[in-house]
Amino acid sequence: MFALPLQVIDSFLQQYHMGQVFLALFVVGLLGTLPLKSKLVTGLHIITFGLLFVLTPLSLMASEFIWRFLGIALIFVGPMLIVVGE
Repeated sequence: MFALPLQVIDSFLQQYHMGQVFLALFVVGLLGTLPLKSKLVTGLHIITFGLLFVLTPLSLMASEFIWRFLGIALIFVGPMLIVVGE
């Protein structure tokens, strides 16, 4: 019953690696947190995706270190945003 939609999603996602998927989810989630006008929620969102970028194995992200560097940058930016929001 659910085989056809899952095959369509799977064939679409096979074109991308996890770094690109995480980046797309990060941007969509960030746009979702902006109407809340809460720097705490936005900062926690940034920290969470920073940890995802850092902790995901490089084999799933096409062995590119740019995703690790992005994760480290997000881990530093998130707490700064939380402190500024207080």
